[in-house]
Amino acid sequence: MDHFPTNWGRPRNDAHDAFNTYPLHQRPAPHTDTFAEGVQRTQQPIVTGTSVLAIKYKDGIMMTADTLASYGSLARFKSIQRLHAVGESTVIGASGDMSDFQYLQGLLDGLVTDEFTAGDGDALGPAEVHEYLARVLYARRSKMNPLWNSLLVGGVKDGESFLAYVDLLGTTYTASTLATGYGAYIALPLLRQAVEGREATLGADEARRILTESMRVLFYRDARSLNKFQIATVTAAGVDISEPIVLDTAWGFAEGIRGYGGQTQ
Repeated sequence: MDHFPTNWGRPRNDAHDAFNTYPLHQRPAPHTDTFAEGVQRTQQPIVTGTSVLAIKYKDGIMMTADTLASYGSLARFKSIQRLHAVGESTVIGASGDMSDFQYLQGLLDGLVTDEFTAGDGDALGPAEVHEYLARVLYARRSKMNPLWNSLLVGGVKDGESFLAYVDLLGTTYTASTLATGYGAYIALPLLRQAVEGREATLGADEARRILTESMRVLFYRDARSLNKFQIATVTAAGVDISEPIVLDTAWGFAEGIRGYGGQTQ
């Protein structure tokens, strides 16, 4: 069977090219090096997730992401978890290509297993996980084969909260409020206004309300978002990732926006 749909319906020579990898007008002569053109890299993400938001509050870190993975402009997968616990004190949230995120999840799960089997009493904290991801992403970028993700890493270890960002270029920075994707333009100013300067006094309920309202704003403004999301909470007690939360939304306000729908005035 030919596993390349673009070649279906074309004649082929099974003795020479069993899967018709090369169309007839491009098929190399016998004994030609089929890799002479070099290894090709993925040049753009395919199935993607949008914004991840995270803030520090008095007990630790709170992070949220919706459950949508889009295939281009198609809202294809609506129950994807983009928050991932790493060990007992760290959570990561991912924007960008979901297959690359799954690859990173495998690397991190293997890293946690290696740490456990070492039996030395030490465990990876959020700072170590962030540094590891920064090195992996920078190494892949340097090979011109990047992992198409923007990641937030948050956690609590030894009583200290940690929240940082890393992307496909290996760029890293820390802050008490972080966002990826469209949220970096729309939601981050809201988070900064509500959180910065209050990290030591901000309670869990208010932190959850701030993130929920920010996700509501993103759902109204970001065409690649969904009104179903999860919230991860990391405290000294460990990591907790909620079940999906569905926002009640209404679009009646849009009738008052000039230029919406059939309005001409």
